[in-house]
Amino acid sequence: MADYQTIRTVGAGAQAAQIDAGLRAHMNKVYGLMSVGMLLTGGVAWAVGTSDALLGIFRDPMTLQPNILGWAIMFAPLLMVFAFGAAINRMSVSAAQLFFYAFSAVMGLSLAWIFKAFTGVSIAQTFLVTSIAFASLSLYGYTTKRDLSGFGTFLMMGLVGLIVASILNIFIASSALAFAVSVIGLLIFAGLTAYDTQRIKTDYIAHAQHGDTEWLGKSAVMGALNLYMNFINIFMFLLQFLGNRE
Repeated sequence: MADYQTIRTVGAGAQAAQIDAGLRAHMNKVYGLMSVGMLLTGGVAWAVGTSDALLGIFRDPMTLQPNILGWAIMFAPLLMVFAFGAAINRMSVSAAQLFFYAFSAVMGLSLAWIFKAFTGVSIAQTFLVTSIAFASLSLYGYTTKRDLSGFGTFLMMGLVGLIVASILNIFIASSALAFAVSVIGLLIFAGLTAYDTQRIKTDYIAHAQHGDTEWLGKSAVMGALNLYMNFINIFMFLLQFLGNRE
């Protein structure tokens, strides 16, 4: 009986170690995909934003007002996120990754105007502040023993309200509403960063024993997309406070 108990304990320990190793590899893949997406977004945004000829395809280089194509590019990332969520179960892992990279490039087009509106130094400083804040929040979500799942519904409701308010403010251009959106948006996406990180971790642990490599691959892409959007939104909201305009 003692030998059986020992074997069972050793087996459980080996399985736990295997899951831990797999989790680390899974999280590395999530952050790796996110990093590639960030590089792609930054490269596209810089290439277009520093060229009046390219930026002029989407916006007036002087006033930065979007034209019809610019409006389409502005809303394209939001539509792509909804489409991705609806279609990911029917995609292969490679197709999901390709879609994520395409999304990152389109996001770069939609953000290109910041290189015309803000100084390069302030953009770099804001990116550094965002990186430190994001890393801290994501680390908290990964290491905390507190269950953050209860915040999910509250954060998603806040996100929906934030999207509605942001779209509304495009047309009414209220500085007070813009300030409120920026403050509330920072809080929401800070919470989502910790929440999404913990959810990626717990989802992996729950499914690791099944050995579903296809699901795990898609889960990594979806996790990268969620964290990527959190980072981008934190960066953009902080840029409103920290950015120095040209």
